[in-house]
Amino acid sequence: VYLLLGTILWQFFNEATTQGLQAIINRGDLIRKINFPKYIVILSSMVSALISLSINLLVVLAFAIFAGVKYHLTVLWLPFNIILLFAVAFGLALILSSLYVKFRDISHIWEIITQILMYSMPIIYPLSFVMGHQIFGISLANIILLNPIAMAIQDVRHNLIAVESPTFWTVYNNHWFAVIPFLITLFIIIFGLWYFNNNSKKFAEIL
Repeated sequence: VYLLLGTILWQFFNEATTQGLQAIINRGDLIRKINFPKYIVILSSMVSALISLSINLLVVLAFAIFAGVKYHLTVLWLPFNIILLFAVAFGLALILSSLYVKFRDISHIWEIITQILMYSMPIIYPLSFVMGHQIFGISLANIILLNPIAMAIQDVRHNLIAVESPTFWTVYNNHWFAVIPFLITLFIIIFGLWYFNNNSKKFAEIL
């Protein structure tokens, strides 16, 4: 169940960014005909990934109940964890979709990057697997959890099915460090909106 949950969360992020990347190109006819906020195209393309995630979470819940998982009040944090993951995906989709209009090879580059990201985060392996390792005297688990994607996935696991599993809030003694993943997410969204808005004026001409 732990592995299944991590896999479907990563699948959601990967699907959301990939569909967001292709959204402008796929809706080229609409963009050329109608003048409207282009970021709506990105959001609408990511909705299907969000629906798939909802269905997959129901499957995980069924397996978890069958496995005897006991739920706690921490499950109430689940929507906030998913919103964080969606926000990161949305910000990246804005950047990727803008680049994809000009550079079609960006899709192949993103495939490689997502593979690197997947193995750099505790998705197919537990976070405890790397907690004993250090880089320059800093715990590898601490470095990994500064990534908002890894933080969101680990928090969902912790809050939904395994409260005993390590999470950002138990790995770091100083909770002020929690500001870093949120600042990274905020930067990605702000930069994504700025870059997307600057390039969206030329989408119709290029398409």
